[in-house]
Order: sequence, then structure tokens, then C-alpha cells
Amino acid sequence: MIFDLIIAIATVSIAIVLSMPRVSRSTTWRAVVTPLASIIGSGFLLLGPVLNVGYGGYAPLVMLALCLVAYLYGAVIRANIAAGEDAIIDGSYGKLAQRVETLSSWALAFAYIISVTYYLNLLGAFSLSLTPFDSALDAKLMTSGVFAIIIVVGWSHGFKSLEQMEYVSVGLKLAIITGLLVGLMAHFGEQAIDEKLVFNPQNVTGWPAITMAFGLLITVQGFETSRYLGSSYDAKTRIRSMRLAQWLSTLIYLIYILLISYVFAPDQITSSETGIIDMMGIVAPILPFMLVAAAMASQFSAAIADTSGSGGLFAQLSQNRITEAQAYLALGIIGIALTWSADIFAIVSYASRAFAIYYGLQAALAAIIAMRRGNPGKAAFFALLAALGAAIAILGQPVE
Repeated sequence: MIFDLIIAIATVSIAIVLSMPRVSRSTTWRAVVTPLASIIGSGFLLLGPVLNVGYGGYAPLVMLALCLVAYLYGAVIRANIAAGEDAIIDGSYGKLAQRVETLSSWALAFAYIISVTYYLNLLGAFSLSLTPFDSALDAKLMTSGVFAIIIVVGWSHGFKSLEQMEYVSVGLKLAIITGLLVGLMAHFGEQAIDEKLVFNPQNVTGWPAITMAFGLLITVQGFETSRYLGSSYDAKTRIRSMRLAQWLSTLIYLIYILLISYVFAPDQITSSETGIIDMMGIVAPILPFMLVAAAMASQFSAAIADTSGSGGLFAQLSQNRITEAQAYLALGIIGIALTWSADIFAIVSYASRAFAIYYGLQAALAAIIAMRRGNPGKAAFFALLAALGAAIAILGQPVE
């Protein structure tokens, strides 16, 4: 009971702070919120159980590696922001750079389709997890229903009215994550005092451990959204806010994985998409309900954001030969097909591969620009990241 009270106080306190005008109207904070919310969204729901089942007591090291790879690709995106998006598009860095930029935009548009499917499948699973309808079939039906709503709304009205809920859902999610971390800290301390901390065995080793980590790249993705906020923020603000969002998300993820990795015995951990709910129920009875609320709000808003982004990209890249409404329809059809043909972890792997292609192309673009600017050292570094993106896209495997 005392844990519930502490968690509730921490959650409400952060929610109040984030809703204060000085915070909510801060240009820097609002620029940080979009990439931060994307990075620590759905990944927060999946990573704890998945890393613990796969890597045991070494889960924090894998989390650190994922964050490092994400930060390196963040450096790629920041370099391309600094180079100037207009200069890239108008051919100032050559035709090859222009073509790679166009190709990477197409890759991102398709990656968004898979990420929306990933978000809505999580929403379907979490929304029913504490009800009598907690089954794979019911979750897929729920996901398909939400896709149908998105198709109808996108075809008839667009998403401008729904996009207004982004900041509210982000504030709710960050407040609940704070409460979760406070509860885990208290639980970790209690287990440590009672000498009940555990070091679980690693179940995935060698090459499969590496390819499984490749398949989890999507869980730390989202920082690239800063590149597409040029109509709201200047380049310096976007670069600074993206870097800050990656630092904050890395800190949050590492604390979370450290706290969760040594307090649960193997029989208390399940790698199902909603496994975190059962684990948090051991920490405090209030946490499962808070996690479901956070999942529903954050997954829906993230899906709307990526649906809108995908529709806009398809319309722009096809020079309006594909309208936004038609793109929403295609997204819904593909998403429903993926929902019924693959499980959540396969979809996670597909999304990771899709974003790896995008990051790899962005790294290739950065390498071309660096060479044009006479900096072969940077060009070689970015070329290596392009090769890593290709390796992740080819070799990434889903969680078994």
C-alpha cells in the first residue's frame, strides 16, 4: 500500500510540473518532447521483459549498446540537419546526395507504415490485458478496429484535430514512467536489503544474441523526428533538442533496465508483449493499471503522428499522384494484413529493419556530404554506419 502511495505522489507531481505554463510553453522543452516521446514510447513496454528473458543479468549492457547505436545514428541525422535540408534537396551537394535523400524519404514513408502497425498491435494487446477478453484473437480484432477508425478519419477529415492530444499523452506517459521508476527503486532497495537480488542466466548467446539485438532497433528509434520539425524550430534548436532527448532517454532506459534486471526470478518474467504488466503487478498493484493507461494514450498518439507523417511523405514524394487519403487507406490495408499474418515480435523486427534502411541511407547521405566538404575522416565514419544499417536490415531477427 505504501508503494502505491509513493508511486501515485511521484506520478501526480511530474504531471503537474509538465502541465505548468512555464514548462509546457517552453520552446526548448516542446522541441525535446516530440523525439523523447517517440524514443521511450512502445520500447519501454517491451524492452524490460524481452531483454531479461534473452540476456539475463547482461540486459543492461545490451540496453547500453542499443542506446549507443541509436546515438550514433542520431549524430548522422544531426549532421544532415546542420548541412541544410534545402541545400540537400536543391542539389547543392550533387545529384547523388539528392537521390539518396529522396530514396531515404521513401524508406521512411514505408517504415512509418510498419511502425504504426507495431504501435496499434501493442495498443490492442494492452487495452484488453486487464479484461476478460485478453486473448490474441481479441487483441487482433481490437487492432483491426482501430485501423478502420484511422482509415475513416484520415480519408474524410485528416488528423489535425487528433494531433492536438500529443502533448497531453506525452505528459501522461512521462509522469507514469516516473512513477514506475520510483516504484522500481523502492522495490530494488527492499530486495537488496533482504539480499534477494538475482543474476538471471543468459538464454540467447553468440550470433543469435547479436541478430536479436539488431531486431530491437525500433525500440530506441524516434530521434529522427527532429529532422522533420523545420517548420516549427530552427536547425540549432532541433540539433540541441534531439541530443538532449537522446541523453534523457538513454538515462531513463538504463535506470529502468538496471532496476528491473536483478529483482525478478526467471519464473516471474515472460517475454509476451504484455509481460511487463505481470512483472509490475509484483512491484505494486497500482502499476498495471497505470501502464495500460500510458500504453493506450501513447500508442494511439504515436500511431496518429506516424500515420500523418507517412501520408504527407507519400503525397510529397509522389508529387500528389498519391493523395494523403489514398496513403492512409493503403497504410490501413497493409497494417491489417501484417496484424493477422505476424505476431508482435515479428512486426518489431520488420520495423527495425525498415528503420535500419532509412538510417543507413541517411548515413550514406552524410558520407557523401562529408566528402563534398573535404572531410574524408567523417565520410569514412558515416560510411561504416551505412554498412551497419545494411547489416541490421539484412540480419535482424525477431524475438523467439
